[in-house]
Amino acid sequence: MTGSRFDRMGRRTFLTTSVAAVGALGVAPALAQTENSTEVERDLSEVVRRNISSFRTLDWRPYFDNLNNGAILVDITSRALHFWNNDGVYKLYPTSVPLTEDLTRRGRTSVTRKVEGPEWRPTPSMKERNPEWPDFIPAGPGNPLGTHALYLGWQYYRIHGTHDTRKIGRRSSNGCIGLYNENIAELFSLATVGSQVLLI
Repeated sequence: MTGSRFDRMGRRTFLTTSVAAVGALGVAPALAQTENSTEVERDLSEVVRRNISSFRTLDWRPYFDNLNNGAILVDITSRALHFWNNDGVYKLYPTSVPLTEDLTRRGRTSVTRKVEGPEWRPTPSMKERNPEWPDFIPAGPGNPLGTHALYLGWQYYRIHGTHDTRKIGRRSSNGCIGLYNENIAELFSLATVGSQVLLI
């Protein structure tokens, strides 16, 4: 399904999603929101897609040799996270992705730690870019990591929730992969320490 609309500034926004995949999974796509956007448009003459996640089901075999401990595939381009396990569970979630290519990490890692009610501390590079940010935010509604976090084998990288639902479907993070809080809670219950993770 493809459509477009114009926002209050007269910019045309394109909405694209697979109706079959959305209907089959019972997942509602994140639609474009134009107010208070965290994404910066570089050139208004370019077609800019915002809040778009591509709901296309995938098979795990091209990406993983097995499903031991579960497998998580994050597709940065389509802004979608796929999860499979040996019990036949398959989940597909819309995500937020890193704001820029230099903040993006790709490759293989694994879940090294699971935290419900995570605390947040900015990384040294975040503090360098944003010295006004606090040094610590406890668990709760103001926490950028939302309700749950899966810590990865790469320092500072996580798959986590967010209380700011406008971020989902956008290039809006400092490197992490964000999910709606209800989606990260479900993924948290399915993934284990040792779950395989691949970012492409």
